[in-house]
Amino acid sequence: MILRIIAVGRLRESYWQDAAADYIRRLRPYARLDMVEVAISSKEAATPGAEIRAMEAEGAAILDKLKRHSGPVIVLDRTGDALNSQQLAERLQDLILEGRSEVAFIIGGPLGLSPAVLDRADLLLSFSPMTFPHQLMRVILLEQIYRSFRIMHHEPYHK
Repeated sequence: MILRIIAVGRLRESYWQDAAADYIRRLRPYARLDMVEVAISSKEAATPGAEIRAMEAEGAAILDKLKRHSGPVIVLDRTGDALNSQQLAERLQDLILEGRSEVAFIIGGPLGLSPAVLDRADLLLSFSPMTFPHQLMRVILLEQIYRSFRIMHHEPYHK
């Protein structure tokens, strides 16, 4: 399975980079992981509507990265469906059994996600009703994907 994580922004701090790299390494036996970063759009506070235009620009960049993507798109959004780890593992397992060879996960930036990106989602997935920094969400998502594969393979880790 090919997992594509499209995230707005870079992991700047070394501790986020190290944590993400660890889970990417752990995932190698289970799936191919493509990490795609989209630049954070600059916003000028003095300009009316600048945040909306920036969010729309980020959204257009995300959708551009999905042009050749044929699989389901899972967008992380606090208003989405809250799944526990077992349920996420079951969803991924179902996709594998359906013959889906690729899945894209989308993580927004500080401004959130444009309506166009939310509309493109096959699943809106919430990890919490709270808002988290996008760098932290990338690590949490990687950990939960890794946990899902361990659950699917009946391997210890997830308890």
